[in-house]
Amino acid sequence: MIIGHIGARRGSKGVPGKNFRTLCGKPLIDWSLDQLLENPRIDVVVVSTDSPEMYDHAVAKGALDIGMRPDRLATDDAPKWGVWQHSLAAAEALAGAASAFVDLDCTSPLRLMEDLDGAIDLFQTKAPDMVMSCCHARKNPYFNMVEADDSGALHVSKPLPGGVWARQNAPDVYEHAASTYVLRPGYLRDASSIYEGRVIPFLMPPERCMDVDDPLDWKIVQFLMKDRLNGAT
Repeated sequence: MIIGHIGARRGSKGVPGKNFRTLCGKPLIDWSLDQLLENPRIDVVVVSTDSPEMYDHAVAKGALDIGMRPDRLATDDAPKWGVWQHSLAAAEALAGAASAFVDLDCTSPLRLMEDLDGAIDLFQTKAPDMVMSCCHARKNPYFNMVEADDSGALHVSKPLPGGVWARQNAPDVYEHAASTYVLRPGYLRDASSIYEGRVIPFLMPPERCMDVDDPLDWKIVQFLMKDRLNGAT
């Protein structure tokens, strides 16, 4: 059994109320929630939120009634890992043991259904502890990311012997894209943070990894979504 999960707090400092704010005709949360509800591989869908409005909305659409998120997990600095662990326990108490836990970040609405399926396929094929969405990093610490030393002079962040003078010769590095995750339930229960086990990347195009964190992000995501809905290539 695969549990699909959405975490959606009521508050947001960058874009107030963003998770339930309308984006191109429907609440931001629904771009991710609908993918879980419509995917035949997802058996149970749960939404963890401290918003009664979003909670009632999600349950009315078909999410499992697991109750509201505890106050301790509704703060600005509450860890995603703790939210996941609580949701897994609540879902399994009602629906039985899970074989996978899939989280879609509702602030990343541009993923496609093929991305969700691809992440599940990778998890089932490679059997890691966790699959995490990533994209190729636009800046590379071996080549064009720099930091200052104690004197204020700049140096490449991760120097290699002889230096790296062309981007294509630098080791691959990835950006952690807050979009799509697939976890082994036993790992989620027992670990205390993301990187304790074998975590492997699921590569997505950067334009589908855009995450809404501030008003500029919202404008960019809205522009890209409108292009998609209008059939732009």
